[in-house]
Amino acid sequence: MNTLSALIADDERLMREQLRMALGRVWPELDIVAEAQDGKQAEELARQHQPDLIFLDITMPAQSGIEAAIALNGQYPIVFVTAYDQYAVQAFEEGAIDYLLKPVEDARLLRTRQR
Repeated sequence: MNTLSALIADDERLMREQLRMALGRVWPELDIVAEAQDGKQAEELARQHQPDLIFLDITMPAQSGIEAAIALNGQYPIVFVTAYDQYAVQAFEEGAIDYLLKPVEDARLLRTRQR
């Protein structure tokens, strides 16, 4: 079984840490290769590390998660992780494979893994 890699992007360090810990509990073999503080950094790190999956917050400074997803042009499967449900339609229009509301519960994250 090949190990999958992921990038986490969120402007709040605590949220990145919480997601990384939750992923460690429900998906221990997932390799977190990079963490970004905004959409622009997420875009750059994605191109650098070529992750199998990206977890993107939507509301971030400099460039939103939606803008980063548009810039990445469908090259990576994206799971949006946000506190706001009003972006769901736009997220799926940009090719999201899942949409998680914060705080992310382990059971819900496990469903994301299964997808």
